[in-house]
Amino acid sequence: MNKNPSNTMALAPNTSNKRETVCIFGTGDFGRALGHKMIQCGYSVVYGSRSTQISNLIPKDAEVLSHAEAAQKAAVIIIAIQRQHYNFLVPLAEVLHGKVLVDISNNLKLNQYPESNAEYLAQLLPGSKVVKAFNTVSAWALQSGTLDASRQVFVCGDDAEAKQMVMNIVRALGLTPLDKGSLLAAQEVENYPLQLFPMWKFPIFLSLGLAVFFFFYCLALDVIYTYIYEKNNFSFFIAITIPNKVCPVMALILLALVYLPGIFAAIIQLYRGTKYSRFPDWLDKWMLCRKQLGLIALAFASLHVVFTLITPMRAFESWSTSNRIISQALNNITEPLNNTDAWLSDSYLALGILGFFFFVLLGITSLPSVSNNVNWREFRFVQSKLGYLALILCTAHTMVYGGKWFLSPSAYKWYLPDIYMLSLVIPCAVLVVKIVLILPCVDKPLTQIRQGWERNPKRSE
Repeated sequence: MNKNPSNTMALAPNTSNKRETVCIFGTGDFGRALGHKMIQCGYSVVYGSRSTQISNLIPKDAEVLSHAEAAQKAAVIIIAIQRQHYNFLVPLAEVLHGKVLVDISNNLKLNQYPESNAEYLAQLLPGSKVVKAFNTVSAWALQSGTLDASRQVFVCGDDAEAKQMVMNIVRALGLTPLDKGSLLAAQEVENYPLQLFPMWKFPIFLSLGLAVFFFFYCLALDVIYTYIYEKNNFSFFIAITIPNKVCPVMALILLALVYLPGIFAAIIQLYRGTKYSRFPDWLDKWMLCRKQLGLIALAFASLHVVFTLITPMRAFESWSTSNRIISQALNNITEPLNNTDAWLSDSYLALGILGFFFFVLLGITSLPSVSNNVNWREFRFVQSKLGYLALILCTAHTMVYGGKWFLSPSAYKWYLPDIYMLSLVIPCAVLVVKIVLILPCVDKPLTQIRQGWERNPKRSE
């Protein structure tokens, strides 16, 4: 079998430009993966281990020595062991004096110890220069080469020269170092891999809560009400009809909630007359999770499109259509085309298609691979101008759908409005206030405030 020479060269160590020796304490999964990657990038790697026997798992070009012997061969030592085993390093304090120790460990839960693992290591070995790095990179990513999702490496340490040495190694491995400051930041860095979608919790819980509320709201009006008062069993609405009502309502409300915090921020800045006062914590957190709210809204909108496309395939729709045709035939009735209804139907569909198109455009632009290739003005134009256009189209889509039922008493079962009426409250409020904010008499002072002007500088905080 022929080998690809270009691939072979890419994987082979760069012997013509051999780098310094790096020591790794620990022969676990990550220690082996990191050593293999370093050898590919031209480093000489020596492992410090309790057993000096060569294993098949160890990279073949690496050397395995005792901890003391391995430490003497390198200025940078990567500690690829867990915190509970750090005590064995204390007898090696003299050998490790002045060495750069790279702590890569993580914990099992957030804030497991009073101090970070790196700070604890620095306390055990005060003569060494401890740097925190590589804890956000997985062994699997190093071995498989799929580093796109974890290319950024957070680095922190008290010694600037030691930190720079580690950052040079990070760059040589094809990764991107990000300086997080002193070793005081180590606990925050160690918490990163343990956080499970930290910016998604509020959007997900809010979406689930609203979806459950609207589901049971529709269940009461469309299933329970009709069963009690009309003796019709429409329990099968639970599968398609009710979800296809909940999904567009959720998409519209969540899209409005993406732009509502910006409205609040503008009002607060106008009231305070300065941009230098902090927003309330709840507003700060809300603004930080707008991207997640928008993506969840796009997911609901996509489900609405799918549910709508499969609606004609339902048995209930086939029965309703055939029943209406047979009824007209038996009664010898022909219904002429109503141009008003035709216009409303086509307008409703056109607004929905255009709204979904801009919805998808917003979602694509929020992807890091896309947003990193546009400048700030382009990104702001899409997310703000086109975002409001999407909100206008989707709101108009909903209004055209049920506008004629607003004043109809039959639309208020148990004196409750239909779900689509509820969905219009927040979007309409956002759009009305936005129109007020873009009026010249309001927009001019707001723009001045955002450019640094203060109404009363002495009182600004």
